[in-house]
Amino acid sequence: MSVSKTRQKLVEVARQLFARNGVANTTMNDIAVASGKGRRTLYTYFSRKDDVYYAVIESELERLSEKLNEVAAKNTAPQDKVIELIYTHLSLIRETVVRNGNLRAEFFRNIWMVEKIRKKFDEDEILLFRKVYAEGKAAGEFDIDDVELVADITHYCIKGLEVPFIYGRLGNGMTEEASKPLVAKVVYGALGKRLNK
Repeated sequence: MSVSKTRQKLVEVARQLFARNGVANTTMNDIAVASGKGRRTLYTYFSRKDDVYYAVIESELERLSEKLNEVAAKNTAPQDKVIELIYTHLSLIRETVVRNGNLRAEFFRNIWMVEKIRKKFDEDEILLFRKVYAEGKAAGEFDIDDVELVADITHYCIKGLEVPFIYGRLGNGMTEEASKPLVAKVVYGALGKRLNK
């Protein structure tokens, strides 16, 4: 097994153990045994459990980035991409938190550490929004003066919606289909884009 595949396996096994048992209740030995790789192999890649935990979070964020890149690369209108990026971000964050069971408490308990790890993810997402807004502006779809500022604001607004979205406090009882036109109206208004009736 290659170096990267061995490391990936260790990270995925650790993610599953953290999700089931929590980070505090999982030992390096637990990860070594569950992976079938042994302690020596585990310590070749990670010197302590915190390093494994960071790698798990990075791996989850890489998965989110890949999905967002797929959306941004679609051959669709910029205004449609913006809405899909927003919903993809929120849906994937919720799915990641739900999928990780006991690990989700650790995400919220160690928010500053998670913020440090997700810095690259945040920067990459802002760049995606800048690209889509620049496309829309160049095509005459958006009436915005400062693409970079609007991308920053969009990213931080979505980030601020993560926790309410995860806990179902956003648009109480609304389906995604019902909420999308309302979200589009707000977003299109901010971008100087009129809704087609």
